[in-house]
Formats: sequence, C-alpha cells, structure tokens
Amino acid sequence: MSRLLKEERLGRKALLTRNLVPGKRVYNEDLLQRGGAEYRTWDPFRSKLAAAMIKGLPDSAVGEGAKVLYLGASTGTTVSHVSDLVGPGGLVVGVEFSPRVAREFIEKVARERGNVIPFVADARDPSKYSVAKFDVVYCDIAQPDQTEIALANCAALLKPGGTLLLVVKARSIDVLKDPERVFIEEEKKLRAGGFDVKSVTELSPFEKDHALIHAVMDSEG
Repeated sequence: MSRLLKEERLGRKALLTRNLVPGKRVYNEDLLQRGGAEYRTWDPFRSKLAAAMIKGLPDSAVGEGAKVLYLGASTGTTVSHVSDLVGPGGLVVGVEFSPRVAREFIEKVARERGNVIPFVADARDPSKYSVAKFDVVYCDIAQPDQTEIALANCAALLKPGGTLLLVVKARSIDVLKDPERVFIEEEKKLRAGGFDVKSVTELSPFEKDHALIHAVMDSEG
C-alpha cells in the first residue's frame, strides 16, 4: 500500500498518510481505513509541506525509506506525516531550537515513533546533530538568513544529489519587499550554491507570503 494517498473530500483535494502508529493521533486529525490500512488526514492549513503537495510538489520529494533532516520541527505536526511517508525503514531527525516547543514535539511525536530522533539545537550548528548523511533536508525556520542556514546544513549533511525542500517565509526575510521578489532572490542563492531548482510553489491560500522551493544538490556535491 502507498504511504501517501490523494483523494477528493468535500469537493477539495485531500492528502492521507499511512499511519506508522495505528490508533494514534498527533493533532486531532481523522483516522481512516483504506485498503486494510489506517491513514491519517493531512491538513494543508497546518502543514506547509502538505500545502505544497496539494499544489503540485511531486510525491517523490519525500520517498519511502528516505533519511530526512527536518529543521524547525516545532511541535511535530508535519514531522509526524514525514515519519509516515518514510516508513519504518526511513529516518527523520527533527531539530527544534525552543526547549518548550521541543518538549511537546518529543512527547507527542518522537516518543511514539521509532523512526524519529529529536534534537534541541540551533540549526546554525549542524555539528550538534550530525548523526547521518541525509537524502532530504527540509528547512522551515523563520529567520532572515533562512536560506543561508539551509545551505550550510546541506553542505555538511546532505548527500550529493540529495533534495532540499526550503520553506521561504518572505516576511521573515524582508517585511517591506514584495514576496515574489524575495522568492526569486532566494532561488538565485540556491542556484549559486550548487542546486538545480526544480520548482517554486507559492503556498496561498494555505499560507500567505510563503513559498516552498524544491531543489536538488549537484551530484558531485
């Protein structure tokens, strides 16, 4: 059975991920049976990755068995769905700077899921969570230098040919600049850093002034 399903629910596109921990919810999502397996509804208004997938990001961006470095884990809503996507043979290392928020992430997600490893750390210092080389780096942090932080983590920990999924929060970078201009400028930084940019997905109506950039590192590293 696929770890990600797409359906029409109430006239809208909907995503479901196969629950790694059957019977367990993370944020009051619905649990549904499909083909003899349990799936969790994935709310695009609570997850930027879900919003991007609804709007066309390829399902293969986070594949089964992948090792994912997730920067900006927060309370773990999206991390839990990434955990579902990579499955028992995959790994998600979730990095969160705030100890208070990280406690909720650990209690609600990491303790229940054997493929999730939490770190309370600053994403500016990849040495603090250098436990593996990763297939995917997912970066969702509200900092003016968010793209530079993502590039530093990729240089240290992303496998050559690996995928970067960068959430660009335009108002965190420059509150006065047109968001479209911010997205273009951050895309240029990735190209200059050795990445092939596959797509830039603007996330409205789910998130205002946000985009997700899907890029692949040069295979030579």
